[in-house]
Formats: sequence, structure tokens, C-alpha cells
Amino acid sequence: MPQSMSDDYVSSYGVALQLMENKVVAAIGPQSSGIAHMISYVANELHVPLLSFGATDPTLSSLQFPYFLRTTQNDYFQMHAIADFLSYSGWRQVIAIFVDDECGRNGISVLGDVLAKKRSRISYKAAITPGADSSSIRDLLVSVNLMESRVFVVHVNPDSGLNVFSVAKSLGMMASGYVWIATDWLPTAMDSMEHVDSDTMDLLQGVVAFRHYTIESSVKRQFMARWKNLRPNDGFNSYAMYAYDSVWLVARALDVFFRENNNITFSNDPNLHKTNGSTIQLSALSVFNEGEKFMKIILGMNHTGVTGPIQFDSDRNRVNPAYEVLNLEGTAPRTVGYWSNHSGLSVVHPETLYSRPPNTSTANQRLKGIIYPGEVTKPPRGWVFPNNGKPLRIGVPNRVSYTDYVSKDKNPPGVRGYCIDVFEAAIELLPYPVPRTYILYGDGKRNPSYDNLVNEVVADNFDVAVGDITIVTNRTRYVDFTQPFIESGLVVVAPVKEAKSSPWSFLKPFTIEMWAVTGGFFLFVGAMVWILEHRFNQEFRGPPRRQLITIFWFSFSTMFFSHRENTVSSLGRFVLIIWLFVVLIINSSYTASLTSILTIRQLTSRIEGIDSLVTSNEPIGVQDGTFARNYLINELNILPSRIVPLKDEEQYLSALQRGPNAGGVAAIVDELPYIEVLLTNSNCKFRTVGQEFTRTGWGFAFQRDSPLAVDMSTAILQLSEEGELEKIHRKWLNYKHECSMQISNSEDSQLSLKSFWGLFLICGITCFMALTVFFWRVFWQYQRLLPESADEERAGEVSEPSRSGRGSRAPSFKELIKVVDKREAEIKEILKQKSSKKLKSTQSAAGTSQSQHGEIT
Repeated sequence: MPQSMSDDYVSSYGVALQLMENKVVAAIGPQSSGIAHMISYVANELHVPLLSFGATDPTLSSLQFPYFLRTTQNDYFQMHAIADFLSYSGWRQVIAIFVDDECGRNGISVLGDVLAKKRSRISYKAAITPGADSSSIRDLLVSVNLMESRVFVVHVNPDSGLNVFSVAKSLGMMASGYVWIATDWLPTAMDSMEHVDSDTMDLLQGVVAFRHYTIESSVKRQFMARWKNLRPNDGFNSYAMYAYDSVWLVARALDVFFRENNNITFSNDPNLHKTNGSTIQLSALSVFNEGEKFMKIILGMNHTGVTGPIQFDSDRNRVNPAYEVLNLEGTAPRTVGYWSNHSGLSVVHPETLYSRPPNTSTANQRLKGIIYPGEVTKPPRGWVFPNNGKPLRIGVPNRVSYTDYVSKDKNPPGVRGYCIDVFEAAIELLPYPVPRTYILYGDGKRNPSYDNLVNEVVADNFDVAVGDITIVTNRTRYVDFTQPFIESGLVVVAPVKEAKSSPWSFLKPFTIEMWAVTGGFFLFVGAMVWILEHRFNQEFRGPPRRQLITIFWFSFSTMFFSHRENTVSSLGRFVLIIWLFVVLIINSSYTASLTSILTIRQLTSRIEGIDSLVTSNEPIGVQDGTFARNYLINELNILPSRIVPLKDEEQYLSALQRGPNAGGVAAIVDELPYIEVLLTNSNCKFRTVGQEFTRTGWGFAFQRDSPLAVDMSTAILQLSEEGELEKIHRKWLNYKHECSMQISNSEDSQLSLKSFWGLFLICGITCFMALTVFFWRVFWQYQRLLPESADEERAGEVSEPSRSGRGSRAPSFKELIKVVDKREAEIKEILKQKSSKKLKSTQSAAGTSQSQHGEIT
């Protein structure tokens, strides 16, 4: 801090202490956060409420200074408003230009914390000394203009703030591509002027500024009218209204204080002693005894001032903080929206939203159109490549195997391969030039460690790593990957041999469960048809042994549609039609599966997949430098001693051919793109076994929060949509496999119950419905025959009166079984005879009744 500025602070501090020598009950001011810090210590000792309408420093806390009360807005909320605006516009890096005092440093510190929560950051903090001249400001702006970010947040004092924009315009930094955001100091300075001249507005074209929002009310309009009449040549800003409300807040609080019959008393503080040689009489300072009570009354006040409702929350901040978002263009500022901690950015006045539930979601944020420097209406990208002569440093793995993906080249740019072509094609789609240089990483004798390559990006030795770099979780914690440009995943490759033919191959088409359920349903349907046909069809009747043989014969003869028994009942035919349809599907599926098993060449391997490989103790080959080794050790808990690093394709093929007993490996675990190349050169001696057990992809690794990563991801998606990625893939990786990559597992090709349970369910429901109808009909017939059976039962009871109740019910069940076993024709004949008897009995009773009536007459 310059000596003159320090003297001003000391002078203001001394004046404030001299004023407090008079017995005071409240202090209003100061305008500076730095002086407020010093005076707050004295206010604490004297128990004097200190109401500040100008100290916005967020570190002025009620916990540290219980007698400090901020009657204006806290910069904590202004920094949240700026962070929301940056997030809304899509900018993730900013440069903060701030005055190097308590208010400036602490405000920018809060902004950095808020941006970090949004995965954004302040890329550089440029501090301006209070009262700095134009030369110092020029040097600072020249240095920040060489940096990447083009978004500047200016948090300074009004005395030097306009100089920042004047120097920026002279340096060409107010042109298109730049974004300037000013805190409330700029609207305050402009509002304090009676008229803003055209030269000042010309400096500020395209700037976005935040101003304290005060509710429009009749009280505010009347106050401003009186002010204009009193001071017609002076401007008017929000801090003047906060000062006015502070005075009235103390006045109203004093009124309440006296109406509660409180007295004002003071006492001496023994901690304050006279200082010799100083104009400040510390011993003259007195403690306000009722200060704590008076502070509680102030905090409990609830009234409306010219700035709106005056209330304080638990942290002693004004409730409902809000800011007006201004866009300086043309001849005057234009309001493009508002910010409040209740609803974030909106285009409607904040007070209209307070009655609704809080909603600060990203989808709810709205602002009107903004005109940026250079009369640009679209939000600028917000960053450029640093204008310091440094091209993009691209780290490329110097591979010795699978060189079609990426490798060293004698011609410019020094590297070649599939990955390089994808990167170059994406770069060409960017709307701006990208100076770049490729730097090989590795000694060229073995494949480099890709984890170490990513760490070089983290250490700022490279700006980006380009190559066949797998996107894995632990890497994404430190770098930003682009959209994957090729799918990948780990697979197992093992030697294969032709499977021997088995005499039980005819059982392989179905699983054990499928065979069991199919056999069960054959017997079940046979039994159902027997039940439904037994009363109608003579072929389903006879001795029990014959009927049992019929059930078995009929059940399995339907497999070949060769059943000789005819079905005559409607229900039996209905069930049989459904069952024959099921049998047709099962037969066709069995025939197709068995044909495939017997005619297609079957291959087998000792290793069935990653599970069998993990449980064995045999060595496993991995590619040198890839993440496969760490994955096997850390995720699958395989001993490091089992892992064998392999240099290139020749070592792959040699290790697989030798096998574990001859110093080779049992299988190789590697990524699918590499395996596609390997199998092309293996003459079908090796295949992938099991399924791909990880799903990932390859991407380009940029430094954390690099804006270029987002643009490159968009470019890669565009290449994919336009088919360019497929063209590049065919150029470098157009391999034609003469044999399939993966061996077929006989167990995987077996037909299981889950493929046919729907058919069995339909058949079961059909049988149940038919059986329900059948027994309902039998029971109905039994009920019609019941009176006759009841007569016989009563006769039996007369002849055998000693029979118990349980014995009397037994004949009823037997009669029911007899009814079920009788032929349908016999039942119909009995019912017909019974109906005839009943008719004759009715006619006889009617004749007798008529004769008796004649005799009486």
C-alpha cells in the first residue's frame, strides 16, 4: 500500500476514534471496508453498534465483530451472481483484475471458491495497487493479454476503475472476442455522475456490470424527487439510499429503545489507557452499557425503506440480496436481467419470485440478449491460444507395436497413424487456428507407460496427449478426456483347437431344464387329453393298465404327429391343437440347433473366459505400457508374478504358441482394437474366449478444465455424424478376418427354458381352462342326478340306522366318481329318463287334482 493511502487510512481511523470520545450509542459508516475492519475492533470494546452502508468485504463477519452490522449488500452474494453469469455463458476460466486491499482480495477469494464448486476457476489474479497510475495498469494488462482467457472480472475502486478500461481500449482489448465484467463499483461511479459523457460510454461499450437492485416503490420515487430538488447537479447511487436507510434504522430503533423504558448509561473501560503524545484520548472512550440490548432491537427491526424491506438473516446480512445485470451499450446502460439468491438469473423482478419456491437450477436461468465488445451478440468463446508464441504441446506415445494406430514418422509433422488422423481432422473443424507441435514420448524400444504419459500432461509438460489412450477412471480424476473416437474394452485371447465329436451330441440342443420341462409337459398334456376324452371316446376307456399305456403312448406320439387315437370332444381337440403348435415350434428349434452343432466346425479352449483365467494359476500376457496390467492386479486381484509384459505382436504369437508349460502364457488380456490386428495375423490359431469384460474407449487427454477439450469433443461428434471417422478407420484398419474372432461356446448355444416359457405358459393356461370347463359340466350333471342319489342314501339310512355321518357322505363321493367315469352318452340317457319320469309325475298329479275338483263340484 502506498504511503499516502496508508496515511489516509490512519487519518480516517483517528477521526473516527475522536468522534467516539463523545458518548455515542451507534455509529454509521465508514464507506471503506478497510477502515470498517479497524473501527469494528473499537466498536466491540465499546459495545457500540456500527452500521456500515459501504463496507461490502465478505470477511466482515458477525462472529468476529458482533457489533458490526452491514446495511448494504455483502460482496459474497455479488460474487455468486458473477459466478452464475459465467456458468450461464459457458465460460470456465476468468482473469480477475482487482484492487489490492481487503475488499478486493477477499471478494476475489470468494469468487474463486464459488467457481471451484462449478468446475471453473480463476486462471490468473491481477492485483492493482490502490491509486495505481496508467503506466502500471498498462503493464498489467499487457501481461494478462498474453494469457489464454479472454474473460475479465474487474473488481476495483471507482478512482482507478475507468483507467483500466481506458488503457484496455488503447491496447485493443475492447474488441470482439473479449468479455469484460464489472462489479458494482462501475454502476456506482456512473450513477454518481450527473451525466455520463459520450467518451466514457465509448470506453465501456459491451461491458456487463452488476448493480445493487432496489425495489421500485413510491417511497423510493419520492426520496429521489426530493434529492433532485435539493441537489440538482449531483448524481445519485445505491449507497446513498443505503446510508439514508441506515440513519432511519437507528432512529426507529432508538424510538423502540426508549418506549421500552430503557436508559442510556456509560462506563469506563479499564482496558483503555491514555496514550501520551497522541491526539486520541483512549481514556475518554466510554462503554455503552445497553449496547447489547440496543443491538438486538436493531436486528429485530422490520420496516420498509427506500431500498426495500429492511430485515437481517441469522448471519446479519440483508435478506433477499439481489443485483441488476446491466449491459453498457449505446448511450446508456440497459437492464438485461436480475440475479437473486432465491431464483438465480431471471428476466423478471426478483420480488415477483419470492412467493414461489426457490429455484436456481440451470434450466431456470434466463437473461435478455447481451451485446459484447465489438458489437458481438453471440457469447464469445472466452479464450484463445496464449499470444506468447507457444504452440500447443502434443505428447504422442512412441509405439513399437500396433504402429497403425500411432507411430513415429520421418515426414512432417513427425508422427502418423489412425489416432493422428482423427486428431488432425477434428482440429480442422475448429473455427480458429491451433498452432501445434508433436513431441514423441518414449525411447522407441518399448511401448511407453500410458499412465506416465497422462502424468506428463498433469505436470504441464504437455498440453494434450494424443494417441491410443484409454479412458479409465483414475485418469479422469486428473485430466479431461474428449469424446471417445473408438470403442474399446478388455478381452481374453487363447489358443483353440477343434472340438471332438460326442456320441451324446443329440442332447446338446436343449439344456437339462428344457429337457425336463418338455418331458413333463408331454405327460401332462397326455393326462389332460385322457381326462377330457375318457367320457366321450372309447379309445380312452378300458382296463386301468390299458388306459395308462394309452396316456404314455398318446403323449409321446404327438412329438411326431403320429398319434392314432382320435379326439372327439371339443375341449380335447382345443387342447390338442395348442399342444401340437407348441410341439411344432420345439421340433423346429431342436432340428435347427442340432444341425448347427453337427455341421458347423466346433472349436474349444482350456480357457473359457476371464473367470476361468482368474481362478487358474497360469501366466497371463499383457501389452507393455497399457492399463491392462494395473486392472488385472487392482481390480481382479491377480498376483503380479503371473503377469507377463509383451513387447509386440511377435511376442504375443510366440508366447501363445509355447503355452504356459514351455515358458509362454495361457492367454493374453488386451484391448479389442489391438486384438483385431493380432487375430488377422494368427491364421485362426487363436480366438477371443468369453465376453468383453470392460467397456471403455480411446480419447485425447487435455489438461484439467481445458476449454479446447470441449471444442474437440464437439468436433469428434461431428466427424462421427458425417461418417469421417469410419473413412479414417477404413484407411488404417481395414482388416478382413477369414475366421470369426470369438469361439462359440456350446453351452451358450443351447436352447434354454427362457426361450420357450411363453409357449409352455399358453399351453398350461389352455389346459387349466379346459379342465375347469370339464369339471364344471361334470358337477352340473352330478347335481341333476343328486335327488336320485339322495333317495338311495335315505333308503340305506333306514336299513342301516347306526351308520355314522361320515359314512353317509361316502356314497356321495363315490357317486361323483361314478358320474365322472360314466360315458357321456349314458349320463345323457339317465338325465333324459329322469326328465321323462318327472314329466309323467307332474301330469299324473295334475290329473288327480282335476278329478278331486270335479267330485267337490
